[in-house]
Amino acid sequence: MNTALLLVEIQNDYFPEGRMPLEKSTEASQKAQEILQVFRAKHLPIFHLQHVSTQPDAIHFLPCTKGVEFNANVQPLKTETIIKKHYPNSFKDTGLLNHLIKNQINHLVIAGMMTHMSIDATVRAAYDLGFTCTVLHDACATKNLDFNSLVIPAQNVHHSFIAALQPLYASTLSVKDFLQNSRNKMAVDA
Repeated sequence: MNTALLLVEIQNDYFPEGRMPLEKSTEASQKAQEILQVFRAKHLPIFHLQHVSTQPDAIHFLPCTKGVEFNANVQPLKTETIIKKHYPNSFKDTGLLNHLIKNQINHLVIAGMMTHMSIDATVRAAYDLGFTCTVLHDACATKNLDFNSLVIPAQNVHHSFIAALQPLYASTLSVKDFLQNSRNKMAVDA
């Protein structure tokens, strides 16, 4: 199985000093950094998805701002692919699918921001396009949501969306469990 890492919207506006901070974004980015280092060491394909707002009333991910830039924990290397996007679904109106097909990728390891929006939309679209997906749940972050004047805590939002993705749309693992499973698989394949 040919595997690639998708890092979705790990951008400065989602961090404490940004325009739309998420709960535990720093911790999630550190876990994403951990898996990023493993993919780099193994020379596996890495795709950084960068949301750039195009809506006139947008308040975050504005072009030419510090907020739209990638967080320091996951800064892309020149050899890694950056794909700009304008929608939660990382495949909509982007070249992502073409890059994956060109590289014969059939398994996506996904981490990033926001669990309830871009992670969910991207995973479901990837599944519909025939990809096998693994979501690294501790390398993702989200925020509190409101519904009928009820505040739904970010942790509940995160757990609900991760639970809804498994087992049909994706397997969901911590970074530690994913790395442990990968080591075991490599030992069997050797």
